Amino acid sequence: MKYIDLHVHSTFSDGTLTPQKIVEYAAKRKLAAIALTDHDTTDGVPIAQEHSAQFGLEVIAGVELSVEMPTRSDLELHILGYYLDYQDTSFQERLSFFRKKRHERAVMMLEKLRDLNIFLDGTKLLETTNDNAIGRLHFAQALLEEGYVHNIQEAFQRYIGFNKPAYVPKARLLPEQAIKMITAVDGIPVLAHPYFSEINRDMIALLVSFGLKGIEVYHSRHSKSDIDRFRQYASEFNLLITGGSDCHGEIDKNEPLMGNMEVPYEILDKMQEYKKGIS
Repeated sequence: MKYIDLHVHSTFSDGTLTPQKIVEYAAKRKLAAIALTDHDTTDGVPIAQEHSAQFGLEVIAGVELSVEMPTRSDLELHILGYYLDYQDTSFQERLSFFRKKRHERAVMMLEKLRDLNIFLDGTKLLETTNDNAIGRLHFAQALLEEGYVHNIQEAFQRYIGFNKPAYVPKARLLPEQAIKMITAVDGIPVLAHPYFSEINRDMIALLVSFGLKGIEVYHSRHSKSDIDRFRQYASEFNLLITGGSDCHGEIDKNEPLMGNMEVPYEILDKMQEYKKGIS
């Protein structure tokens, strides 16, 4: 049996492992394929693909975009894109815009933390991420390293989680915009970790009307009942099934989650078959 992991983040967004280290860890876990799905960037994809050749590992070009439902501005959804023509100029310009907005958001979060008498090294934080997609996990790690919290979870619960004192919402797309952005470069748009998003049948139906083609049924936070429910949605709406760990590397000194879901390779076969049909 061959296994895959279609949801992995690198240091180009909020992961702790470089694309090279991700490939090496995936090979160590004997995975047949992974998808690099960084937030608002594909810059790690060619690096991972080049490095993977010596390991016989397949690396799928992916991305993860943040969206909000028009009727629920408090509810953030994530849309994954797979098999993208990621070198498309217009696509890269859009990603660059959202990375710039992330940087502006980070400056605002630093100011909010200063108001709380928390003085992170903003220069180090912003220079370390450079043109990468800076996110709240970077702040959580900085808060931990500089002794303001005891672990990553505490950073979110006390300071940077939704509606916490240093929280700043990030720029988000409408779901139809994110889906169109992915399909415009011949990618496959997939709803990420529906468990986190209070997803129900009506919301799935709306996303499908916008062009959603898949749902992440397998995820490290999905229970068996979650998996069964999301499989039912996939069957009802004729959606592709995907799955992944949502690995962000070594968090709170824990081993990376990569490969912990035992997602079968046959899922990728069906995605490849669909991709051939739209190419």
